[in-house]
Amino acid sequence: MKIIKIILIIIKILIMIVTASSQNADHQIERSGFVIGFNVGSGFINVSDDYGDVPFETTQGSFSFPNLKLGWMLNERTALLASFQGAIYEKDGKDRSFDAILPTVQYWAGDRWWFSLGMGLALDTPALYENDIKNENWNFGGAMSIGTGIELVQKQNYAFDISSSILLGGVKVKDIENGHRGGAVFSVTLGFTWY
Repeated sequence: MKIIKIILIIIKILIMIVTASSQNADHQIERSGFVIGFNVGSGFINVSDDYGDVPFETTQGSFSFPNLKLGWMLNERTALLASFQGAIYEKDGKDRSFDAILPTVQYWAGDRWWFSLGMGLALDTPALYENDIKNENWNFGGAMSIGTGIELVQKQNYAFDISSSILLGGVKVKDIENGHRGGAVFSVTLGFTWY
């Protein structure tokens, strides 16, 4: 119930930002060519296994860094991107990372408001800062993501934004017959994009 209240507060804040930013009609930004961006933020991750005597399932607060995007503007309102997003979770006293590498389309429905959709490769790996990552399982599968954001600050070749995304994915757990792990990540991030 606490998670739902936090999500509703975030949605209300985003609606206020959209309303305030839509009143500013100055459009100075020139979106063209190469695009690179990164986001940092936090949110929630839910991870569950469907195997074992006691299947693992947890919802945890998470830190989301770095979320990266790299690509090309197809026109002033549409970008084709490769994005990397996900979050860290804890299992058996160790940190793991549930991430995805996604070909993504990002579309600006207004001068400041955009939304995105991506589908690609899900990764469930040990967090790279953990010791002895070679002996941990590296699991792969499929993922999809939807997101939306508002550019709060726009300059000619760059923008700062606040965004929210949902990442859903599933992986086959290595070395376990019919082992499957699913993950869902909800995050709110602040980002920088250079055009």
